[in-house]
Amino acid sequence: MPQQSSQPGGGRHRVVMLVDDGSNPFELGVATELFGLRRPEIDRRWYDFTLCAAAPDTVLHAGLFTLTGVPDLHAAEGADTLIVPNRPDPHIPPAPAVVEVVRRAAARGARLVSFCTGTFTLAAAGVLDGRPATTHWRWSELFAARHPRVLLRPDVLFVDDGDVLTAAGSAAALDLGLHLIRRDHGAEIANTVSRRLVFAAHRDGGQRQFIPQPLPAVLDTSLGPLLDWARGRLHQPLSVTDLATHAAVSPATLHRRFHTELGTTPLAWLTGERINLACRLLEAGEPRLDTVARASGLGTSANLRTQIRRHTGLTPSAYRGRFATTPPRTGGNVLRADLERSPAPSRGDLDTAGPAA
Repeated sequence: MPQQSSQPGGGRHRVVMLVDDGSNPFELGVATELFGLRRPEIDRRWYDFTLCAAAPDTVLHAGLFTLTGVPDLHAAEGADTLIVPNRPDPHIPPAPAVVEVVRRAAARGARLVSFCTGTFTLAAAGVLDGRPATTHWRWSELFAARHPRVLLRPDVLFVDDGDVLTAAGSAAALDLGLHLIRRDHGAEIANTVSRRLVFAAHRDGGQRQFIPQPLPAVLDTSLGPLLDWARGRLHQPLSVTDLATHAAVSPATLHRRFHTELGTTPLAWLTGERINLACRLLEAGEPRLDTVARASGLGTSANLRTQIRRHTGLTPSAYRGRFATTPPRTGGNVLRADLERSPAPSRGDLDTAGPAA
């Protein structure tokens, strides 16, 4: 969790990105877009974002351009979250000054984040020993050989280990960044940011980095209408068979299409959508857990508690207390109508138990 509150009434959470020679401009852009831009559409304090670098002039990947006037490494000393981008050549160890900055940040309890091969920098600082992490699949064998004490998970998009989070690649940096916003501000704020990005926030950390099967010659886009149909019926006892029947395919064919297009299973997607809706109902102030459970299709308040705690680490009441944007209200139908007027992008791909039948 953030070391400094980014909620209304608290201090601004300071995010610092450490830029190194050869860093990927895309990852720099991801961090700037997510944490650095003003968010007038969000009624709360946003992050305080800055860059830092070991040298006054930093040449980015392939020499495309040079950053000048970036604050030096001292700017990282006050970071609540320190982001380390990719290393252009993981065979070359990071500069000792950079490693020391990461170690000091870890010692004072800052949240550490790496994008792509930035995992090598965190590992060189010793902060990943005995902990799970991921890195880009291209460099996973090198990483495992060089850092055998790290519990490498080479086939996932990102790993959240509390105060240390690692993303597998450049696109996964977006997934991890939205995941951080969701942790700090809740599902509805994360969905607001993803809508502004025109980015469907449906990929969770456990999704595989890539799908080994070749894409079909003509991409099957039939899942779109099915997903919309299912989102409008989350309160009903939908099953995989129901989805397959509506799509006029067999359950086995439906599984193949989900795996090809979304990299997940129909049941995992359905459960993720239900958890997302439950979180949004809690954030809207719904105080009755049985109402939230029924409206989201999670069935019972007991299952709701299990799923919300598994996904967020909080009880439903604690989640509502932290992220509610309005005082507790009654009338679940009113809340549901409010949510249906502004549908959110999918959260999907959760490796959790299925919804109540």
